[in-house]
Amino acid sequence: MITTKVGQRGQVTIPSKIRRQIGLREGDRIAVLLQEGQVILLPITQSLLDLRGSVSVESVQDFDDVLRQVKEGRAKKLVSDEI
Repeated sequence: MITTKVGQRGQVTIPSKIRRQIGLREGDRIAVLLQEGQVILLPITQSLLDLRGSVSVESVQDFDDVLRQVKEGRAKKLVSDEI
């Protein structure tokens, strides 16, 4: 087990050994999930831009709502893939 501590502004440093093992680099995004009292950090390997054009739409869409739905869906998929 590797430990780290929470900084003054709630920031946590992910130890370099862990970052290397999962291929996490500066600027990468992670999903932060709370599940049954445990905090789970999962690297995000795709962004909304990667999915651009994969779904056809017939009318104007609320981008903020679409973005929220995609983030929630990706986080749920990441959790189900890891468990």
